[in-house]
Amino acid sequence: MKILCSLSACFSRSVQHQTEQGRESEGTFRVFTYSELKSATQRFDSSNKIGEGGFGTVYKGRLLDGTFVAVKVLSIELDSLQGEKEFVAELGTLGDIKHENLVTLRGCCVEGAHRYLVYEYMENNSLHHYFLGSQEGRMRFNWESRRDICIGVARGLAYLHEEIRPYIVHRDIKARNILLDRRLRPKLSDFGLAKLLRDDKSYVSTQVAGTLGYLAPEYASSGKVTRKSDVYSYGVLVLEIVSGLPVVDPYQDTERFLVEKAWSAYEGGDVAKMVDAELKERWPEEEGARFLKVGLLCVQETAKLRPRMTQVVEMLSNKIDMASVSISKPGVVADLRAIRIREPSHSSEVSSSGAATFATSIWSSSNLAR
Repeated sequence: MKILCSLSACFSRSVQHQTEQGRESEGTFRVFTYSELKSATQRFDSSNKIGEGGFGTVYKGRLLDGTFVAVKVLSIELDSLQGEKEFVAELGTLGDIKHENLVTLRGCCVEGAHRYLVYEYMENNSLHHYFLGSQEGRMRFNWESRRDICIGVARGLAYLHEEIRPYIVHRDIKARNILLDRRLRPKLSDFGLAKLLRDDKSYVSTQVAGTLGYLAPEYASSGKVTRKSDVYSYGVLVLEIVSGLPVVDPYQDTERFLVEKAWSAYEGGDVAKMVDAELKERWPEEEGARFLKVGLLCVQETAKLRPRMTQVVEMLSNKIDMASVSISKPGVVADLRAIRIREPSHSSEVSSSGAATFATSIWSSSNLAR
């Protein structure tokens, strides 16, 4: 507790100094006390629980000044984390990263063996929850909303990949990690956490962090993290948003994966049939087909053929002519014998150790089918 208090006091003095110098912004990263977060979340009451993922449980909170925040209780063992000062310093660096399509990390808390992250609150939860969770949800999203979400996520990812140094590979691009603000503007969450919270010294991890259906084949088999792995996951997300279909369908004997369905439609010269039926006639056919082609470009089996995210933004914005673009066969993680599903069951993360059959893995990930 003494460490927490001294750390918080030190950080607070730094913030106060910045204020006096006129350099503090509204989004300044800070260290919260446990009592602040406990009060904000009503003792982490279950009624305030708004999400759960691979890194921990998220609660809605209200600070004393009336500001709403999202508090993530990390479910990571202490010995896998750095010391208090190093932990806060690393998170402070992530808190400095600002972009309209990235969720702002407002601060953290260190309480004994526990770690808490404090994010800006997103009124419309995740893309999975609000849009992909049901047919009724999809009906609320017209083509313009889907287009803007695809482009917004691409811009956020392009910023992480190409505009900051050192660049950040997200590792787990999926609908659950795309949050929506009150204007339905998409924001990427949990960027930078995969490397920070998994004690790996390089971009080759002994455990694959990702979600079935979104996993790039080369990443699933080797554990080697690259920006092109994120591009693959993003491509699956685009196909999912435009089609409204699940990324993995355990009830199908063939074409279980969304990328397989999209490729079959493309080869058959009828990529437009992949567009969500909920859109009916209210979508521009040429633009919809272009988005599906961009999605297929991103999931090509050969990683080096996948575009950079800045190129993706340009293609989606119709700044690159797609007429002469060649698209090759997509890659699919079709053999998961070297990958096992991690517990708890709500998480669809996988690791590269252990063994499981393809059928078992698919059925274990049936929650991905919404």
